[in-house]
Amino acid sequence: MTHTVLHIDSSARFTDSASRTASAALVAQQNATHVITRDLSATTLPFLDETFAQATFTPPEARTDAQKAALETSDTLVAELQAADTIVIGVAVYNFSIPASLKAWIDQVARAGVTFAYTDTGPKGLLEGKKVVITFASGGTEIGSDIDFASSYLRFVLGFLGITDVTILNKDGAEVAAKAA
Repeated sequence: MTHTVLHIDSSARFTDSASRTASAALVAQQNATHVITRDLSATTLPFLDETFAQATFTPPEARTDAQKAALETSDTLVAELQAADTIVIGVAVYNFSIPASLKAWIDQVARAGVTFAYTDTGPKGLLEGKKVVITFASGGTEIGSDIDFASSYLRFVLGFLGITDVTILNKDGAEVAAKAA
């Protein structure tokens, strides 16, 4: 049986990064047959724009070449997420929240009709059955505290995508309860 791990790092620091060190250790503990590595600080993801937005509302067979190009990165990131059984995310907390690179990744993978759907009873996540382990490193924002806007946001957005098995760890590996959203 295969076990695919998607390893996402979002710290702007490459040297001496506590979140990178912790997430790498978590990946090493997984019984992975395949690891997909996505370093969000190594390359810049595009921000959403008009072409992207229009492309997501256009049926695939009717998309222009420009719309197809606008979704190319998103399609790759979504495929990585869909292929993963376990997702390990290393997060450095900047200004009480997640790095902009991680927010850009979320914007690229949160796609109506692809990773979530609107139903008569409300939104439904389409990425069920996955496990996420998030390791946070923060110089002064205690994870789970009233000034932590990172952990509750990530737990919420992952749940919106259908991923509800989320474990949050501090940089020392201790499990932390996210503040209620």
